[in-house]
Amino acid sequence: MLLPAHHSRDIERKPEYLQPEKCAPPARPGPAGTMWFIRDGCGIACAIVTWFLVLYAEFVVVFVMLIPSRDYVYSVINGVVFNLLAFLALASHCRAMLTDPGAVPKGNATKEFIESLQLKPGQVVYKCPKCCSIKPDRAHHCSVCKRCIRKMDHHCPWVNNCVGESNQKYFVLFTMYIALISLHALVMVGFHFLHCFEEDWTNLLKAYGLSRGDTAESQVSLQENKQPPKVSAECSSFSPPTTVILLILLCFEGLLFLIFTSVMFGTQVHSICTDETGIERLQRESRPREHRRSWRSVKETFGGDFSLNWCNPFSGPWQPEIPVDKDLVRQESSPSDTDVTDTTEHSEGTKDEDSVEVTDE
Repeated sequence: MLLPAHHSRDIERKPEYLQPEKCAPPARPGPAGTMWFIRDGCGIACAIVTWFLVLYAEFVVVFVMLIPSRDYVYSVINGVVFNLLAFLALASHCRAMLTDPGAVPKGNATKEFIESLQLKPGQVVYKCPKCCSIKPDRAHHCSVCKRCIRKMDHHCPWVNNCVGESNQKYFVLFTMYIALISLHALVMVGFHFLHCFEEDWTNLLKAYGLSRGDTAESQVSLQENKQPPKVSAECSSFSPPTTVILLILLCFEGLLFLIFTSVMFGTQVHSICTDETGIERLQRESRPREHRRSWRSVKETFGGDFSLNWCNPFSGPWQPEIPVDKDLVRQESSPSDTDVTDTTEHSEGTKDEDSVEVTDE
């Protein structure tokens, strides 16, 4: 019995149509603890830029605003909070970048493996012609990672990795912590500007003759004394122009990343609660499947019942060992899978015209 298929797919009754002879035997799994890393030039550059921007914010906050301040309680509290959030953000970035997002074994579309699935009438399997693997349900091929990824949401160049089943928690934490340190930095910059303009920098502008009433007198006084006006060390250890430039750049960076990461965080949380990936939402896939309850999906993503481990980038998601044949055999035909690359943090799906739908009588 043949099932109706999507117009872009070919139908055959025999699994030999998958051309398993063209697939190399599956590679042996690497040793435990093998690091996952994508060798993509654009992704590596974006990851380096991400670290540079976080370290730049760290430099400005600590050496321009906190250390020169005479309010030690203010400096210590804000220093501890900001550095803790920055550490957690970078740790989450590393985990999102170096964790296998849920890659399907490459080259497992061999004749022996297909026969071992023991397909029954009405069952179908799908092959990815690019990585020569049998696609599980809800898996999509990424042309950057060159692998099929389980529950792939999108490929993010900022973490140089796909966001998938096994690393979505770390990506969510990364966006959350970046948004928090951006907001924290903006608040501190605002207080710093108000404090310095109110006291020290107002006196500095008058001394340089930039005030309305004392312009001439100040210039004459400076020429006679031949000494630059003094600025309180409480504002900054750097010169006023340098301080202003550093703070303005930090404001632009903080505002940009606050908006960007807040949107990404909200999008990811919505995807987790609705049990729908970004690709599935863009494609509006109509194949019937069981949607898990929101709370169950959240617990599986973040690691069990609610606890502080949800915010811990060193604690993994709550997922059992993935069986080799998990979700490989399907009962119904489904719309075309996607070959996806995303360089702007929102996926652009394209139909995979070479995918094959197979039924076995």
